[in-house]
Amino acid sequence: MSERSTLGGLRAQMGQLAREIAKFGVVGGAGVFVNLAVFNLVRSVTELPVVRASVVATVVATGFNYLGYRYFTYRDRDKQGRTKELSLFLLFSAIGLIIENGVLYTATYGFGWDSSLQSNVFKFLGIGLGTLFRFWSYRTWVFQTLPARDAVERAEAFLSETPPAQANRRTQPVRK
Repeated sequence: MSERSTLGGLRAQMGQLAREIAKFGVVGGAGVFVNLAVFNLVRSVTELPVVRASVVATVVATGFNYLGYRYFTYRDRDKQGRTKELSLFLLFSAIGLIIENGVLYTATYGFGWDSSLQSNVFKFLGIGLGTLFRFWSYRTWVFQTLPARDAVERAEAFLSETPPAQANRRTQPVRK
């Protein structure tokens, strides 16, 4: 294999990763907005403690994000085994929830930083750390790429299918 083709392949992979990160960022950014909006709404209209309000917000944002990741970021990924996909998504989201809210819990109850501004700063920091974990786990375990062999077989099967209009032309005798 030539050095030029290796570099071209690497560039293509890096470009694909950059697009994936950008799409993940768009959905994640909208999810952060949902998360913080719900967090502040719950804190302002209920008497829930700060971390419980954060957990509620994280759960709402997780549902929002699943839809965005499945139908936007990873829409080209394997769609078989949705039950397994959703189970893994919820498992890794729960771990992300623990990371996210662990930061807020430590700041609030460990250091006594519980003003509205401090809570939002540490909530945001927790979201950031949880997002790093989620990105890695979702792309590695949840929204897996189709194996190359399956993708090639599907493409070949699609290309080998004869469109109905051409099939009719082949079966009719040629008239002179």
